[in-house]
Amino acid sequence: MLQYDQLSLNIPDTQKPRVVIIGGGFGGINLAKKLKSKDFQIVMFDKQNYHGFWPLLYQVATAGLEPDAIAEPLRKLFDDCDDFHFRLVKVTGVDTALKQVKTLIGDLPYDYLVIASGSKTNYFGNKQIQQNAFPMKQMTDALNLRSQLLQSFEQASMTKDPGMRQALLNFVIVGGGPTGVELAGSLAEMRKHVLPSDYPGLDFSLMNIYLVEGLDRVLPPMSPEASAKTRQYLEKTGIQVKVKTMVESYDGETVTFKGGEQIRTQTLIWAAGVQGSLIDGLPADAIERSRILVNEFSQVNGTQDVFAIGDVALMKTPDYPNGHPGVAQPAIQQGALLAKNLFRLSKQQVPEPFKYFDKGSLAIIGRYQAVADLPKKLHLSGFVAWIAWLFVHIWYLIGFRSKLIVLSNWLYRFFTYDRGTRIIIRPHVRKDDTVAHEILAKSEML
Repeated sequence: MLQYDQLSLNIPDTQKPRVVIIGGGFGGINLAKKLKSKDFQIVMFDKQNYHGFWPLLYQVATAGLEPDAIAEPLRKLFDDCDDFHFRLVKVTGVDTALKQVKTLIGDLPYDYLVIASGSKTNYFGNKQIQQNAFPMKQMTDALNLRSQLLQSFEQASMTKDPGMRQALLNFVIVGGGPTGVELAGSLAEMRKHVLPSDYPGLDFSLMNIYLVEGLDRVLPPMSPEASAKTRQYLEKTGIQVKVKTMVESYDGETVTFKGGEQIRTQTLIWAAGVQGSLIDGLPADAIERSRILVNEFSQVNGTQDVFAIGDVALMKTPDYPNGHPGVAQPAIQQGALLAKNLFRLSKQQVPEPFKYFDKGSLAIIGRYQAVADLPKKLHLSGFVAWIAWLFVHIWYLIGFRSKLIVLSNWLYRFFTYDRGTRIIIRPHVRKDDTVAHEILAKSEML
């Protein structure tokens, strides 16, 4: 087995300015795509070797799409760039004085450093929820949740205990933003159109879907009109929406809300918030609310030649005093502009300040139902908004193959009401669930 001391970053020396990008998300890949030329050496570090289209992650979790439909290998994205170097490695920190990036297998000098490490799940310090809930931030999270959902239905069809059957059929989604709403709507669609034919012995009128939001409405980032239409549709489909409700604890079997209400459930999905995926070594005064403070040129406060873009960056402007929304568009636009500015800086020219162009917000809430807040205060809902959502998400998928797969999947479901990937590839069991481990071991599933 290879050891860390047997590995090397193996980045060739260069006379060109070296741009090191930490993260292969929307910001990182758009920066690199705009930057690739004979003027720079580009080095990208990431803990995974693919770019994931995270707005469709809930489709993987609810058996609508396979993982490779929403992911593209990072090396493939840049196979036409001669001086691009990707390394599958964890960054452990930076040294801004020496201008070096630190990794598990060595350090690398940089001329320009761009932190585009994105965000991670925020549990707000609740270790018990972190241990027992199902997050929705990475591909592995979606696959774990898909296994958990399908295993719950399989176990509910076999258990003799009515109380346990109900706990298996109770699904609690915490967080009423786009991820929570889209998950709830997708589960409701499965409950109505798919699961009864798969499990004819189960009474799916017992399946409860709870959507829990701490604020006073679902989809808080969107307009009140979109929020109202969304809640109306969700409740019409039988989803139990609980606003102004906070989760206090979850031990893997029972979720307890502040105020004392409890729900027995084997599945608590945590979509309640994110925080920046920070890098060690930055100045303390450059960190605020778990994000990296940057100026209007994306430069990290208190540093030289260090930049941050996307979800991890906190750029305060008069229009966005709390920073830009944590969605794809700010990251895409920041990456594109930073590429132009790095060209300018390399030629001792003045960089351009960032100005965010808000193209609007979209959220799907059910079968052929969506809401959209567009520029000039234009609001859409229903089938028209769903078509807009469909077009936008296919348009921004990376690669023709991914677009074709997703479109064909949605057309198939349009006519059949089916979801074709309801297979448990790898059973998911919580680490401390010894009984489940024994059952799986006896059934030779481990």
